[in-house]
Amino acid sequence: MDQAKHLTRRGFLSESAKLGAVSTLAWTCSTLQPNHACASVGKAPPYMIACYTRPWAQYEYRVALDAIAEAGYTYAGLMTTKGKNGLVISVATTPEEAAQVAEEVKKRNLKVVSVYGGDIPVGKSLEAGIAGLKKLIDNCAACGTMNLLMGGTGDQKIYDRYYKAIAECCDYAAAKGMGISIKPHGGLNATGPQCRKTVESVGDRNFGIWYDPGNIYYYSDGKLSPVDDAPSVNGLVMGMCVKDFKPPKSVDVTPGTGLVDFAAVLAKLKTGGFKSGALVVECLEPGDLAHTLAEAKKTRQFLEKLTGQT
Repeated sequence: MDQAKHLTRRGFLSESAKLGAVSTLAWTCSTLQPNHACASVGKAPPYMIACYTRPWAQYEYRVALDAIAEAGYTYAGLMTTKGKNGLVISVATTPEEAAQVAEEVKKRNLKVVSVYGGDIPVGKSLEAGIAGLKKLIDNCAACGTMNLLMGGTGDQKIYDRYYKAIAECCDYAAAKGMGISIKPHGGLNATGPQCRKTVESVGDRNFGIWYDPGNIYYYSDGKLSPVDDAPSVNGLVMGMCVKDFKPPKSVDVTPGTGLVDFAAVLAKLKTGGFKSGALVVECLEPGDLAHTLAEAKKTRQFLEKLTGQT
């Protein structure tokens, strides 16, 4: 392995402590924003405000892309959709299908900042997991995404194998201009400290955390505030799922109307080094197409005001 990119766990922790916000910004400039130049490492570009396809998951993905563009977003995230396996892009996606998705994105003058591609076949073997992840990376690269979002695993039996596959593919993803990230997603990566553990175990600068404040509440049954959890991921955040929460246990909430204090969470993440990158809306209050479009517009405006990008 190239020692300039792959670090021992002790070396990784030392680097993180020394570089902090600077290393995170370097990730953002070189990995998350290949089409957005940074004037200098000390001056961050604006946040990229985006929306995933998930709020329109009951429709075909083109409906979601139409709505995202109509709601005024420049950036999109590919996630769930109505289709053969419920995802816009996955390991099962063919090169031809990925190329078609890329064309549909381009038609709407959107840029993809994040793709959630579901599981990889590490349950079969490490080799199968690596092959599957490389195929997923190829499909994501066809869409021009800046980051591949992984859900992690709750199965302790394949935990080491799962992250070994990611470690083996970090360089492959970097060569195609994208980072890889893990989000708080339940199981063995439900909190910031658990996500930090996974990143440290891989020890590669091209693997970081895609923070999800709504999931911090969701998987703790509303007991753990993301404001309290956020400092645990200092120096490692590559982007954020903009997701809210309402008790007893719902994330189908328009951001800004639930329990998540987004201003406080973002302030904590900024202090930890996340001063630029993608903020991608994941969930909205359910309703018909007109209602969802209105909520998407409202959330874009909310995030623009939150980040001072009005």
